[in-house]
Amino acid sequence: MTHDTRALEFAANGPAGLAAAARTRAAAAVPVLARLGRAALAHTVPPLITVTLLVVVWQIAAQSPTSPLPAPSRIVEESWDIISEPFRVGKGIDQGLFWHIAASLGRVAYGYALAAVVGVAFGVLLGQSTWAMRGLDPVFQILRTVPPLAWLPLSLAAFRDAQPSAIFVIFITSVWPVLINTSVGIRNIPADYRNVARVLRLSPVEFFIKVMVPATVPHMFTGLRIGIGLSWLAIVAAEMLIGGVGIGFFIWDAWNSSRISDIIVALVYVGVVGFALDRLVALVGHILTRGTAAT
Repeated sequence: MTHDTRALEFAANGPAGLAAAARTRAAAAVPVLARLGRAALAHTVPPLITVTLLVVVWQIAAQSPTSPLPAPSRIVEESWDIISEPFRVGKGIDQGLFWHIAASLGRVAYGYALAAVVGVAFGVLLGQSTWAMRGLDPVFQILRTVPPLAWLPLSLAAFRDAQPSAIFVIFITSVWPVLINTSVGIRNIPADYRNVARVLRLSPVEFFIKVMVPATVPHMFTGLRIGIGLSWLAIVAAEMLIGGVGIGFFIWDAWNSSRISDIIVALVYVGVVGFALDRLVALVGHILTRGTAAT
């Protein structure tokens, strides 16, 4: 409410009327806050209950002396230093998990951005051109079935450096869902839309902006969500082989040192970050598509 509106209320009804209006607005805000609170509880309580039950079952199952995995209480005890000091600054592998995650995310950002640009561009080409689909689709279908880590030796031979090799593995892993979903979205544009565009004599640029993009973006973001998950999977696996700073190499080094508790803590970090990346891409897609993309 603006200052002028409050002045009018005060002039018309006096202090009592202004106070009554304030109470009315406060009463109207209560149901909204209640709905938001219920929604927050509905989204947070079930996962918390599930995680708590899993931890309790794990704690009970791992109490046996012959258990191959440590119990949660033992994990906290053995790995408290890396849990309590995620921002510890060091060199190489000897630093907090935040810096390993940050290094991995930096590689993912480069590879995923490149995959998004190339995947969308070739997806539009395959969706619009029958000849491009016939010529390129068999090649792409063959390439996308190659396991991600199978590309690592070839990329190391080509780039002769671990950093661009890891980025290439991320790119070649995540580009395919973006490309395929974008091309499917283009091909699923209703024929009526294309006919109306012809009647209105839309230019190729106008058709792309006004028809193609709105119709394709939901499919595109489905591919982008799959792609970001595959990117995160690929970088963790690739870093186990290329070494250096990164959460993947941290896990591999912990295995070589028989630090099972540290591995489990790192896996929790990996899962939380992967979930956050998926939610972030889903949120961007939900905003850009005005709620038509899946969340």
